[in-house]
Amino acid sequence: MVTRIFVNLPTSDLERSKAFFTGLGWTVNPAFTDENAACIVIEEHLYLMVLTRDFFATFTDKPIADPRTAVMTQTAFTRDSREDVDAMLEKALAGGATEPREPQDYGFMYARDFQDPDGNEFSAFWMDPVAAEKGPAAYSAEHPAGA
Repeated sequence: MVTRIFVNLPTSDLERSKAFFTGLGWTVNPAFTDENAACIVIEEHLYLMVLTRDFFATFTDKPIADPRTAVMTQTAFTRDSREDVDAMLEKALAGGATEPREPQDYGFMYARDFQDPDGNEFSAFWMDPVAAEKGPAAYSAEHPAGA
């Protein structure tokens, strides 16, 4: 059983990353933070470990990609409403993030993406509870286009 999730991300400026993520309303766990890494608490059992590039490299024998030019993953998380998605993006943009694409609105799901100051990609999204429980086809059946 998985009990916690830690997403590890490289950064070229640890202090900037800590300021950015706390600006989103997340917190730093000082017990797991030093000059090489910061443990960002998103919520109970969900964490980002923001690691200096040199320290990140000690966890793998592979080259570390530059998140400004290459994508290996996108960290996506839900919000309670479309308005919460927009509010999250406003905080991210105010903190130095960029929005690499237009919002995606599929009716049953609304998403907005952002890149942190290092270029790591995130997606904040809301999904209609019917679609989340039963799938997009069930949502479409209950909400026909043009009805």
